[in-house]
Amino acid sequence: MATARCAMSLDETETAVEALLLLKREFPGDPEVLYTSTHFFSELASRSSQELAARAPTSPQAQQLEAEAFESQGKWDDATAQYKKILEANPKLPGIHYRLGRILLAKSPADEAGATKEFEEELKIDPENASAEFMLGETARQAGQWEEAITRFSKASRVDESFLEAYLALGMSLNSAGKFSDAVAPLQSYVKLQPGDPAGHYQLATAYARTGRKQDAEREMTLQREAMAKSPQGAQTQR
Repeated sequence: MATARCAMSLDETETAVEALLLLKREFPGDPEVLYTSTHFFSELASRSSQELAARAPTSPQAQQLEAEAFESQGKWDDATAQYKKILEANPKLPGIHYRLGRILLAKSPADEAGATKEFEEELKIDPENASAEFMLGETARQAGQWEEAITRFSKASRVDESFLEAYLALGMSLNSAGKFSDAVAPLQSYVKLQPGDPAGHYQLATAYARTGRKQDAEREMTLQREAMAKSPQGAQTQR
């Protein structure tokens, strides 16, 4: 801990990071280590952003950092203007259309048509953007366009195998489309990686029940109730 503090005061980033990583490895879950790591990593991030602004203030990266700051503050118009400014100079820069799409959905009321257009533009630049695929799938799912949603979620899960939400959304869409046997595999993947989410167990129980796997369905419903009881909402309901 003293090494990390000393390195931070001397601006020796590499030493500070090594000390923080050692602390987290040797004392996992320790409140003081977690508290100190939070503050020091936040300070390192702040120093990096200041260095970026000082060394390359007109770079797309510096402009994007500023736009993301506007986003975090809920200043949608300022963020939008900054992202569009980036695109004017760098029309093929990945990630910017996706950000614009998220802003359009975050506004009240949400501009779903505009967001869809931005996500589609993002995929023209970066066809492997799993997040843009997912958002297009979610828009289709909410509109009851199951086949479109299934296609989008399937690709998102293929492109990024760690994208857990895509597995759940794919299973939900397949269930809604009546394709219960197809829904089993993605939902099994989801509950294996997210056993504490009641929604995954419920959807998998539905798929099992509709494919004649009664015992498996009952097991998943039991797991769903257990997960619900452990969740903050479930615990509050029990109290």
